[in-house]
Amino acid sequence: MTQLWDFSGGIHPPEHKDISTARPIRNAGVPDYLVLPLQQHIGDPAEAIVEVGERVLKGQKLADVKTGMGVPVHAPTSGVIESVADFPVPHPSGMADRCITLKPDGEDQWCQRNPVKDYRSLERDQVLHIIRDAGISGMGGAGFPTNIKLRPPRDRKVSTLILNGAECEPYITADDMTMREKADEVVAGLKIMAWILRPERCVIGIEDNKPEAIAALRKATEGTQTEIAVVPTKYPSGGEKQLIQILTGMEVPSGGIPADIGVMCQNIGTAVAVAQAVLEGTPLISRVVTITGEAVREPGNFEALIGTPIEHLLEQAGVNQDAVSRLVLAAP
Repeated sequence: MTQLWDFSGGIHPPEHKDISTARPIRNAGVPDYLVLPLQQHIGDPAEAIVEVGERVLKGQKLADVKTGMGVPVHAPTSGVIESVADFPVPHPSGMADRCITLKPDGEDQWCQRNPVKDYRSLERDQVLHIIRDAGISGMGGAGFPTNIKLRPPRDRKVSTLILNGAECEPYITADDMTMREKADEVVAGLKIMAWILRPERCVIGIEDNKPEAIAALRKATEGTQTEIAVVPTKYPSGGEKQLIQILTGMEVPSGGIPADIGVMCQNIGTAVAVAQAVLEGTPLISRVVTITGEAVREPGNFEALIGTPIEHLLEQAGVNQDAVSRLVLAAP
């Protein structure tokens, strides 16, 4: 049994997670248009490498970072480039940012993909390049380019690799449902990252309010040395520094990073994206998102193409406009 520690503070807000776990992950489908921000990660924004009016294929690279830190952006489906212009983006600033607008053509035609059957036959730098070229940045919220994170400084050996499946925020269940339904892909991505880093210990941390996910990952890790650490449910156990303290007893130094104490954290969604990029040749063109609350009739989790308007997702979940109106009227 994995030894656990505690961190000071923390709260126990109402979870409301059962609202969105009654249904399996649903495909959100293809919306009428996709808006792809070119700044989808920490670092430099990508620059468009396509022209307005150009037809592109699903998975085709649309924008790239020529110099500096960043990752490319890909077409989530086939279609025609309608514009490369400033567009409102979901950012606290409320400002617009450079985006590519893609009009789907309904054919969903893939570009050529290059899956790798045995990544262990490649050099580590080659696998890191595949991850970078697939456009993967941290799926847990920070958005740090994954290939750079997987290349820590030479003087900071990663001895513990943590996969963060705590998902402590109320309402949100995207990681929970991903672990339940895609446990094998989660573990496959973890194995790839572990092969790159060669840590002494691999551990998946999951809060104890996710029994189905715990069971799925226990089964998927049978015969491996990966630990499944079940941690007490408390917010913010899913915070990177808090989860590291729970699982290792060590604190990340103020102003430092986990690699300073020999630890690295990766998100559940990031692990799936890494597995798909390497083993299937599929770039990051979708992610699982939770649509939940009293204003939708069919709350749940959706596999949504990157760039999908929130209006489309609300329609898929059966948005109740009357309930939305009541909520707006009741807002302070």
